[in-house]
Formats: sequence, structure tokens, C-alpha cells
Amino acid sequence: MNKILDQIAQPGDLNKLSLPQLTKLAGEIRELVVQTISETGGHLAPNLGVVELTLALHKVFNSPYDKIVWDVGHQCYIHKILTGRKDAFRTIRTLGGISGFPKRSESEHDSYGTGHSSTSISAALGMAFARDIKKEKHAVLAVIGDGSLTGGMAYEALNNAGNAKTSLTVILNDNEMSIAKNVGAMSEYLAQVRSTPAYTKVKRDVEYLLRSIPSIGDRLADTVERVKDSLKYLVVPGMLFEELGFTYMGPIDGHNLNSLIEVLQQSKNIAGPVLIHVITHKGKGYLPAERSAAKFHGVGPFCIETGEIKSSGGSKSYTNVFGDTLVELAKKNSEIVAITAAMPDGTGLNKFSKAFPKRFFDVGIAEQHAITMAGGMATQGLKPVVAIYSTFLQRGYDLILHDLCLQKLPVVLAIDRAGLVGEDGPTHHGVFDLSFLRHIPNLMIMAPKDENELRHMLKTALDYNNGPVAIRYPRGCGLGVPMEEPVHVLEIGCSEELKIGKQVTFLAVGTMVDPCREATELLAEQGISAGVVNMRFIKPLDGRMIRKAAKEVGIIVTVEENILAGGFGSAVLEYIDEQHLNWVKVLRLGLPDQFIEQGARNKLLQKYQLDSRGIASQVMTYLQKFGVK
Repeated sequence: MNKILDQIAQPGDLNKLSLPQLTKLAGEIRELVVQTISETGGHLAPNLGVVELTLALHKVFNSPYDKIVWDVGHQCYIHKILTGRKDAFRTIRTLGGISGFPKRSESEHDSYGTGHSSTSISAALGMAFARDIKKEKHAVLAVIGDGSLTGGMAYEALNNAGNAKTSLTVILNDNEMSIAKNVGAMSEYLAQVRSTPAYTKVKRDVEYLLRSIPSIGDRLADTVERVKDSLKYLVVPGMLFEELGFTYMGPIDGHNLNSLIEVLQQSKNIAGPVLIHVITHKGKGYLPAERSAAKFHGVGPFCIETGEIKSSGGSKSYTNVFGDTLVELAKKNSEIVAITAAMPDGTGLNKFSKAFPKRFFDVGIAEQHAITMAGGMATQGLKPVVAIYSTFLQRGYDLILHDLCLQKLPVVLAIDRAGLVGEDGPTHHGVFDLSFLRHIPNLMIMAPKDENELRHMLKTALDYNNGPVAIRYPRGCGLGVPMEEPVHVLEIGCSEELKIGKQVTFLAVGTMVDPCREATELLAEQGISAGVVNMRFIKPLDGRMIRKAAKEVGIIVTVEENILAGGFGSAVLEYIDEQHLNWVKVLRLGLPDQFIEQGARNKLLQKYQLDSRGIASQVMTYLQKFGVK
């Protein structure tokens, strides 16, 4: 049976299709997305929710001449399928395959690379200003979800765009707000009326006539304007956007292709910034995703028939261990509070939210606000724990420095997804946090070697009152170590010597401790005696252990799952220089000075020689330079 999707190679091919054919195409696309993501994993529910919207955008607008910017970008799968990447779609999020996010180097249709939230309107406005300066005529559109509108940057951009009055279209993809009752004939009628040029002309002419009346004209016009605005608040559901300077259209049923196409066409007749409010349903067309959109937001491989996630086996995840330990500690300390930036499930704080709902705070996609709010709590004697992914913590850098560290406020930063996170790629790898955190005064930084040590580090951080503490830990399962011992406080700045060597000492942090232990066994087969130290603390460093290794072995290998520039290895080199330990040789192992592509974490570790074999190989090569046998 021939599929309509087989006829679609580029967006222009949609122009040949009738409305019934487009509707059938939407179903075929959903089948392809569900089938593919069931095998590769990915962002399923968000993409199923924008199938019709994406079809309508590419039906009405002419990409890449017209520019479409996808906020966050995790909902761009249909866009990719329609823009020449249909055959490559099966490779999405795999090493060497296409990205799960818009990527400018991948296609001219990806007008802006995204991966973090609330940036689309700013980028699109920049494109619109550039178009105006160059006297070009193309349309510029930003597609942003209601969740991303919780980020302050989106409002900064809306305010600027409304004030600038340049032509820009913002599509608000709303799948959460409880305003579906406004979808229908009245809203569509308002959208149609407001997009008619005659409507704008009548408003302008009436105001001119009123102000022409001698003596009372201006007062009468102002009164009419106030009454009109008051009535609009009762009738028009988008007055916030109107006040910001946008022409508001909607809400529109985001799964009605006919309505979407009509409104998008109408929006072309409006000068200045326009906001089109579209109501969609996450997971649309696949019942398990419709019933549990959060579960299928970002999902691993699953069974299509049942919707059950295919188990990867393994041990309890670091995220779950963190969440359980925090609940355990919070039962004994009523001053502990937990904060997330729209990621209660992803950070493991969902359990805390159920156990202590009044001590749990979800601030939305607002990492900066979360950090400073935690600082305010700390000034009043609370013990805030802010759980944020490493890649998103980058957005809060200034607030960590200025609002926490400068004031030495005891806030715990629980940095999830530190290191390589896999298939989401360069926008989501957490490989910069050691570099952008360790140079800040008054900040303690720890990294656990396993899930059990994470428990003790959390206890240590919460008992520390002399400043903020950051704990970085990876995505995924732990090592399966026993967790029976009571949670206890670690000695600040004290490392753990796991194995003594005669020729080489590994100084490893976090996830690299275990591969280093395995590497010592591989090196032993080559006649090399190597020891391993679990450094635990990136800051403050255990200087005593560094001096010991320098004196007894003379060859130190630092290993970290972070970029080498400014990371843990750099800290060790700085200490060696300060202490004038100029005889010691240091090999730093970590990630190179580049953005790391997507791919399974184990494959990336292998590629960058941070698995046990790669570590051993690099050490052997280094030793050969100095004739060590």
C-alpha cells in the first residue's frame, strides 16, 4: 500500500496535498515516530502533540526562506521528517546519526540550534531585526511551549518584540493551561476579524474622527479606548500578550488542520508582532502517551503494544538514591526544603514532593530564580537543596557566584546528569560544571564514586554551614554497591586511597574511579603497578594525598568526566605548581576542548578513551615516552 509520506521529500511537496491527504499524512507520521522512538528512545509525547501544527507551518510558510525557530527543540522530529531527513530518521540520537534537536550544520531548514528552553523568541527577534536591516521580506516564526514561558528570558523577548513593532510570529504551543474551553467558533471568529486589514483601518479612522471633535474629542477618545480595553479583558483571552504589543489570535485547536492553516494564512496580513495561541495534546494519537505524557516526554525504548518501558536492568539510579536519601534526611530535619526547576521526576524530587508537599517548590523553568530563592531561604535558617541538571545549571552561573558564594549561604546544589548523558548530545552533556564552578570562592564541590557515597555526600553537604556545596553525579544506574551502612558525614577535603601502586597513581573523581580501578588491572598485565585514589573533593583538594603521590610514585594521572580546560586536572596542576613539586609528572585525562556529539554514553567513553581500556592505553603511551617499563 502506497503511503502519502513516501511522496514527501521536502516541505514544498505538501502543497500538492488536499486536506484529507494531509490528515492521512499526520497519521502516517505518528506511526513512523512511535515505531522509531520505541526502538531508539527519545522525546515522544511532545512530538506527537505537534504533528498537525508542524504540517500546517510547512504548508503555509516556505522553509528555509521563511525562518522557523523551535524552542527547546525536542519537538522538532516532524520538522526533520518533512525537511529531507525522513530516511535518516531511524538514526536519530545515535552516534553518527541525526540530532534530536535542531542543528544548523545538519540542515538549512534548522534556522537556529536549540536545546535549552525559552530562547526561541529572542533568536527569532534577532532574525527579524536582521531581515529588516537587509530589507528582506521573509517571515520569522518562533514556536514556544507554555512550559518555556515560565522562563524569564521569554518575557524579556516578548517585551522587546512588542515594543519594537517589527513583524514576528510567535506560536504558543499550549498543552498544559486549562483554557481549552475557549477553543471554538468565538475564538476563531475573533482571530478572523482581528486579522482583517479593514478592522485595523476602522479602529484608526474612528479614533481620528473622535479626536477631531472640538473641546471634548480627546477626552471622548480616551474614554472610548478605556471602555474598549475593559471589554477586551472580558472577551479576548490573550490580553497579557496584547498589553505587550502583540496581536493575539486564538486559542486554536492544534489538531484541526483546517483551522491551523486558515489562522496561519490570516496572520500574514497583520503588521507587527503576532501571537497565535494553539491548544495541543501531548502524546496525541498514541494512547499510552496520551494517558501518561510525563512518562513519555523523554523515554527509552518501549513496547508499542503495551507502552511498557523496556527494562535495562542494572542497579538503582543515582537520581533515585538522591531522592530517597533526601527524604530520609528530611524526616529528621524539618528545615530541609527541596527546589526544582520544572523537573520533579527527572531529579528524583517527586518522592520528596509527596512526603513533604509544603517543603517542596517547583519554580518552573527558572533556574536563576530557583538559586536565588534558595539563597533567600538559607538566610532564614532553612537548608535548601536545589536539584538541577548540570547542563541547565549553566544558566544560573551568575546567581551561584553572586547570590550564594559571595554571601556564603549554605545551599546544596544537587547537580544531576553530570558528565556525558548520551543521546541528547552537546546541548545536554554536563561536562562543564567542574570548570565553571571550581574557581568560585567559598564553594565546596564533591563527586561520589558510587551511589552509596552519594548518600554520605548529601548528609555532609546538609550538615555544612560555612557556604554552598555542589555535588555532581551522573545519569543512569549506580554500580550496585551495598547501601546498608548508616548515612554519615565525610571528613571535608579528605580523599580515599583505594589501591597503592609503585609506579603510577590515579587521582580520579566521581564516575572515573571505577574505570581507573579496572585500568590498574589491565596495566598490571603489562607489568605496571598503579594505585587509585578516590579524590571525593574537587574543592577543597586533598593536598596531603597529592604530595604523597608526588613523593612516593612521581607519576600522577588525573581522570575526570569533564572537559580538561579548567577542570579537576587543572586544579591538581595548579596545586603542584604552588607547592613547587616540579619533579612530578602529570597526565591529565578527560574530555577535549570541543562540544561532544550525541551517542550512547558507553560508546562516547570508548571513543574519548575514558573507559578502562582507553585509560590504560593512554597511560601506557605516556609511560613509553619516559622509558617506563
